[in-house]
Amino acid sequence: MIAVIGLGFVGLTTALGLATQTGRLVYAYDSNANLRAKLKSGEVPFHEPGLKDKLHELLGSGLIICDTLAEALEHTSIIFYCVGTPSRPDGAADLDALTGAIRQSLPLLRKDSYCTLVIKSTVPPMTTTDVLAPLLKNSGHMVGESVGLAHNPEFLREGRAWQDFIHPDRIVIGACDAYSMRQLEQLYEPFGAPVLAVSPGTAEFTKMASNALLATMISFSNELAALAEGSPEIDISQAFRLLHADGRWQGGGMASYVYPGCGFGGYCLPKDTLSLYRYSQKIGRESTLLGGVLAVNVRTKRAFAERVVAAAGPKSKVAVLGLAFKPGSDDVRETPAADIITHLLELGVTDIVAYDPLAISRFRDVYGFPIRYAHSLEEALEGRDLAALVTAWPEFTARQLLFERVQVIDGRYCLGKREFVLPTQLRRS
Repeated sequence: MIAVIGLGFVGLTTALGLATQTGRLVYAYDSNANLRAKLKSGEVPFHEPGLKDKLHELLGSGLIICDTLAEALEHTSIIFYCVGTPSRPDGAADLDALTGAIRQSLPLLRKDSYCTLVIKSTVPPMTTTDVLAPLLKNSGHMVGESVGLAHNPEFLREGRAWQDFIHPDRIVIGACDAYSMRQLEQLYEPFGAPVLAVSPGTAEFTKMASNALLATMISFSNELAALAEGSPEIDISQAFRLLHADGRWQGGGMASYVYPGCGFGGYCLPKDTLSLYRYSQKIGRESTLLGGVLAVNVRTKRAFAERVVAAAGPKSKVAVLGLAFKPGSDDVRETPAADIITHLLELGVTDIVAYDPLAISRFRDVYGFPIRYAHSLEEALEGRDLAALVTAWPEFTARQLLFERVQVIDGRYCLGKREFVLPTQLRRS
């Protein structure tokens, strides 16, 4: 059986969705007595298309609204926590309702079976590992032995929550123990969506990153609209519709821009972003967001060079892999590699060998650094203490075995697939 604790927007959708898709009986509880009474009468006290009809369909059969937490947990083996985590006055997440609900649950758990606690509440990264797992341990419940623990973020849009839950594009599970992972994989099998197993911290971070990205795009659009308002000739709505006409939105190409690396370069992005920023200053509407974008790009390249030196030391022998600003091009204008090599030299790294499948001659002619150049990846790695991967050329990802002989700082996060390994103390066969 399944229990859902917290019956707001996320909790009610989760309870009804799980009952619908899995066919399992769901016991639901909320500490708000008025909310429980309304739900029992078939009333959904907020607008969310589809939920009221489903509530009427499942109430008393697939979904049981319980009057006590003990009643909700009496028959359950999986508990979903969907309680609020509002902001404190300083902006930090208030976890009191979540930790309080878990503390109240623990004495009520079934003694004769393994129960998995699943956190759907949005929480800061590392909450599950650093806050909730120790809470369970201090209460006498060892994760992986007597209870399971996982973070399973929701990606629901208000107004479309039912469709988003029933037809998810992906299901992210950050389980702390193997048994809970298998249990949740089986639970979500009827949904027919990709189930992605990650660490709890990755699951928590992904949820917050998703919302932060959306917020950033909205603020970016608003800030650019403010710039356009300075000229009566610019049609703001038309300009943004033209931005949306870029084929990269529809073809998935935009995803390549929403991925970390060691800075952007090339002719267009640095020049045009700086130019627009200067324009904002000129008209007296300085774009703090564009200024931040440029500052982050400078800081990212410097930080990457510092990572290299911290890993291998200033006297190390370093291979810089990738000189073009992006793979598939020999363009070295404003390439991150140039700034990174500059920083390495400033930090005392003098034994540098650089390699790029296409851009060596152009790079050498433009920058004239006191470094050596290799004619092949093998030559570049020979005798090196560390390889700094700056451009994600397919050759580098296709020949990863060559990197086993050298320490690598992967500035493009493109080498291999990092799998989450359950900590030994949290494993359960």
